[in-house]
Amino acid sequence: MSHERVGPAGERVLDPAARMQHARDIAWRQLDRRDRTVAEMRETLADKRVEPELIEHVVDELARSGYLDDARYAQRFAEDRRRLDSWGSDRIERRLRVLGVESDLIAAAVAEQSSEDELAAALGLLERRFPRPPETPQDCDRALGVLVRKGYGLELAYDALRRHAGVRELD
Repeated sequence: MSHERVGPAGERVLDPAARMQHARDIAWRQLDRRDRTVAEMRETLADKRVEPELIEHVVDELARSGYLDDARYAQRFAEDRRRLDSWGSDRIERRLRVLGVESDLIAAAVAEQSSEDELAAALGLLERRFPRPPETPQDCDRALGVLVRKGYGLELAYDALRRHAGVRELD
């Protein structure tokens, strides 16, 4: 028995079960590559012209079975970006927001690292990129720029720069 027929304009038309399976196949191919957020999965399925009710059904099915989990995604993303790319909390937060993760889940993932740990990570990044503490104002600006672009807050970046230079307080 065929799951498709030809529509009035000569297009291929799938029966409901085949359309559902097609949507599942797209979702599984996406998850085979890497974890996805719920929003990413919805967008991918919509881009592939999957019907809205099928999108919701597949997303709900994957979420119930634990294959789509924004909290887990946010947690792993934050850990990976900190460890692999030396990202700070601000940059992690911005990226997760773009990926469609809810604010409370972002806050929980970012809160996993204490401010002291984040300061230590920023200091470690400075020490790798600038083995000797910056001596000129231009060098200080460059070092500060590296930290801010990596997503460390300005105050924390200043603290890391002061510690790297061996100074505890501002002059």
